[in-house]
Formats: sequence, structure tokens, C-alpha cells
Amino acid sequence: MIFSSFLSLSYKYILKPILFLFDAELVHDFFTKSGEMLENYPKLVSSVFAYKNPKLLKKIAGITFDNPIGLAAGFDYDGHMATVMKHVGFGFNTVGTVTAIAYEGNAKPRLMRLPLSKSLLVNKGFKSGGALVVRARLDSKNLIGHTIGISVGSSNLPQIDSLTKAIADYLFTFKAFANRKYVKYFELNISCPNIALKGAFSSKENFTKLCKAVKALKLKQPVFVKMASEMSFKESDMLVEIALKYGMKGVIFSNLVKDRTNKYLNIDEVQKISHLPGNFSGKPTFENSVKLIQHTRKKFGKDIVIIGTGGVFNASDAKAKFDAGADLIQLITGMIYEGPQLIGQINQALSRDYKDIL
Repeated sequence: MIFSSFLSLSYKYILKPILFLFDAELVHDFFTKSGEMLENYPKLVSSVFAYKNPKLLKKIAGITFDNPIGLAAGFDYDGHMATVMKHVGFGFNTVGTVTAIAYEGNAKPRLMRLPLSKSLLVNKGFKSGGALVVRARLDSKNLIGHTIGISVGSSNLPQIDSLTKAIADYLFTFKAFANRKYVKYFELNISCPNIALKGAFSSKENFTKLCKAVKALKLKQPVFVKMASEMSFKESDMLVEIALKYGMKGVIFSNLVKDRTNKYLNIDEVQKISHLPGNFSGKPTFENSVKLIQHTRKKFGKDIVIIGTGGVFNASDAKAKFDAGADLIQLITGMIYEGPQLIGQINQALSRDYKDIL
């Protein structure tokens, strides 16, 4: 990795102040397009951003990860950057959340920054080009040697107005990607707080029906369940037990937080956007994530894969999740605030300072 400190300072004091003058979604769309162009220059991108070390390699659930730091669902909605993310330094990257039917997303503004809170207000509501469009795009890319996952959600549309329709919608997307060799894992997203059919799969009965239906597909890839953030250990345990019973390999802790009194949210920032719907990423999610990881590892032992996501801004944050029991880490918001060199910096620090957790 070249000029890591220089890149970090340049992003923090030059590029980020300029980018943060513009609408967050506009900047995201710009980087989606420019990032896709950079896939034509893998060696250049990798030499600038990535840190490689064989000590970082992990094999989990039959999948080989070049390193344990991944891109979470919610950044590369439609797979435009599926190739380049490996070269930026991620050991794995999740595309999506992908839904069966295309959806433009909730009303704008649906992505806003809260710098003092180290957070983003998110209200995209499963914005997706649709499973077949995303699949065609990924089919056209050279993904050999990449560790790609697909986050699967239920289409956020008025016609998906029942449990039966929602499950069928999930299954369509799973089946669309099931025979693609580049798909190494799936994420079953049951926890998006920004969709109309809220909490549909938080009950024992409904989640059992969904897991049974997914198991019946006999997928070759492991499935990890993306969990909500603000739930009790009792609620979490119930969902984890069902997931394991029906063949899910692990869980992801956790999704966005809803509580606007969260102690990590700056009161003034929240008041300024009080009229806007949405929920929060970044630092406000960190504590819940660590608690759920720690509890679940203690209760279920080694029988489950745990992926920690939410609020990772440096190697110390990543270490906290590993120490709690996470096998892998995902991030988005930390990269937006700290810069794309963050992934390489975390991996370098892990291999140098935190060898005991690798």
C-alpha cells in the first residue's frame, strides 16, 4: 500500500470537505460511476489502496476470504462496483440489497450526513435495479478470484402486501443468482427499517416460514441473516435458533438504528433533520452490534458464523468486534468519513498489531 498516511490526510483535509458540500446521494452516484471505470485499472487501484498479507486470509463456511474486512450491503446497490472493491482492498463485498422487482427508492432526500454523529441518515428503502438487471451486469464483469455476496430483500412495492408474496419475492432473487459461480454467499436481509412491510419476519412463525422456503431451494452458497439492531437478546436468540435449524450458516449484526435518542447521535444534528424519515448508520450502531455479537457467540459457540457490521472507523473498532466474537467485519460509513484507504489501513494494523485475532 503506497502513501497511506498521505492519502488519509488528503482525503480528510482536502477531498472530504469539498465532497461534503454536495448532496450525499449525488456524491455517491458520482463515485459509483467513477468507481466502475476504475475496474479497468486493477493494478493501479490495488497499488494505491490495498494492503495484502497472507496472514489476513481466512476460510469460513467453505469460503476463502483474502482478508476479513468486507463491504456491507447498502453501498453498491446494483453491482456497478463489484469488481473494483477487491482492488480497493476489501476481502469480500456484498452487492445489494437486491430485490426481485426494480424500485427507484423512497422519496428524496434519502441519504444525509451527520458528521458530528459519525453517521448517515438512510432512507433508501431497498433501491434496486431488480434481480435480473443486476445479474446481467454482474455476468458481464470479470469476477474470477473475487468474493462476492448478494444481499436479498423483498421488493418494497405496494403489490408485495402479504407474507406469501414477500416470501415468493425473496425466492425469485435467490433463484436468479443461485447458479452463478461468482456468488460465494447470500445475505438474507430481514431487517431493513425503511420499507413498507416492516417487521414482517421478526416473529417466530413468519421467520420460520421464510427459512423453510429458503432451505427448500438447496442453495450451494451459505446464507447469512442480516439482523436488526435494536432487539433484545431473547428476540435475537429466537431468530438465531430458527436460522440455524433451517440451515442458515450465520448472522450479521447488525442493521441501522431507529432510536433518535441514541446517545451517539448529536442532538442538534438530529433536530435539523427531525422532519425527515430514515434511520442511522455509523457510530450509533456500534454498541448494539458489539453486544449482540458477544452474546450470540457466548450462547451459540462455534456453531455459527458471525459478521460484525456498523460503526467501524478504524482498526480499534474492528478489533472490538473481533474480540466480541465476530469472524468477519463489514463497513460502509467509516469509508465515507475516513476515505477509501481505510480498508488497507485496518488490514495493515490487524496484521501488525492484532495478530491474536486473525
